[in-house]
Amino acid sequence: MSPHQGIHHISLKTQGEAQFQQVLAFYRDVLGCPLVRTWGAGGNSGAMLDLGNTLLEVTANGAPGLKKGLFGHIAFAAADVDALAERVRAAGRPVWMGPVDQNLGGGYPIRIAFCTGPAGEDIEFFQER
Repeated sequence: MSPHQGIHHISLKTQGEAQFQQVLAFYRDVLGCPLVRTWGAGGNSGAMLDLGNTLLEVTANGAPGLKKGLFGHIAFAAADVDALAERVRAAGRPVWMGPVDQNLGGGYPIRIAFCTGPAGEDIEFFQER
């Protein structure tokens, strides 16, 4: 029996209240992630959004000069990568790769796209074919 029960949440630290609000709006309004809870105010603001099978914790207390979010990238399972990439473009965010078809080997075809989120974080949309 494993001593843990899986991933509870992923944490993304933003640089202050303005970027915090941009990140919340992007994940909630563009990607459709429901807001679960919020706490604090100003530079101490925090929130959790439902990603489907885990939570994304967003806080406004990231270090000044932070170039990227504090994870390599977050990958969303997608039923339609192209539609998600178009939603991101329509929201004014850059899609810097794809959508493209790839094969991870062993007969594992996928369709993926990558974009940049409001805190500089890389986001992947991943569709198994």
